[in-house]
Amino acid sequence: MDRPINEFAPVREHIPEPPLPDEITARDLPASARNELKTLSKENAEQTARHLAMAAQLIDDEPERAHEHALAASRRAGRIAVVRETLAITAYATGEFALALRELRTARRISGKNDMIALIVDSERGVGKPDRALEEGRTVDRSELTPEVRVALAIAMSGARLDRGETELALGELEIPELDPDRAFEWSPALFSARAAVLEDLGRADEAAFWAERADVAASALGLDGQFDEMIVEDGFDEDYEDEDADDEGAPESQDDDADDDEADAVDDAESEENVEPEGEADSDTDEPELASEEAADEARDDVQDDVQAEETDD
Repeated sequence: MDRPINEFAPVREHIPEPPLPDEITARDLPASARNELKTLSKENAEQTARHLAMAAQLIDDEPERAHEHALAASRRAGRIAVVRETLAITAYATGEFALALRELRTARRISGKNDMIALIVDSERGVGKPDRALEEGRTVDRSELTPEVRVALAIAMSGARLDRGETELALGELEIPELDPDRAFEWSPALFSARAAVLEDLGRADEAAFWAERADVAASALGLDGQFDEMIVEDGFDEDYEDEDADDEGAPESQDDDADDDEADAVDDAESEENVEPEGEADSDTDEPELASEEAADEARDDVQDDVQAEETDD
């Protein structure tokens, strides 16, 4: 039986995809990510993987181009979590915080994981909502997070405290088990640097200098030579951001070869980090300046807990 044709149905304009170099193949995408694409047809999975791989290669130096490839992947496979996460990361990198939030929430709903919670918190900061950022951070059980995610969340929560002018509480947010100056893991340089920055704001210059030096030592031990990723949210916020969640409204939903039929309006209008494996312990022969007492650290942690309880009571 022939399918009737609706002559009044709108025809979507085909959006050209950014060119892909011949040397980029699906194999350039990590196996875990390729695994998520198995529900697609072979050809679609291949092209989607290549766009994701290209986005990962460009994200640090050319985030705008990376975003174009993430958009192309999202039009092809909008129901795949890794695709939505990639689009969120490139949106965040280009300052599209509202889009990043929408995509992060959708990816979390698809995957059921909280791996991107730190980026959600930071994106809330990006749209000018530090209170909501703190609320988001408190919704997860930190004991269930990996150390990398837990550290990234602590840094993002500390930033939200700074946005609210709560410098002492910002320091308390960084008082986590991973804050060990004598050991170097992939998360150590960013964590140490965040602590140094807060101490500097508090006028505790000697302690700030110590943690800044530990960040450099950790980066050197890991072979990063001071080059490591930090989450930085620019001042200002996205005026188009809406309080109500709109994860799927206009979001890309196609994951078959006819993906153009399901392109997202939000994506049409608007539109990974390279992981560093821990290398072991950092060596240090330098003398440590006198640090804040354990009582001060405990007091900072208590302040955070009191503040959280007070906010929850207000809610």
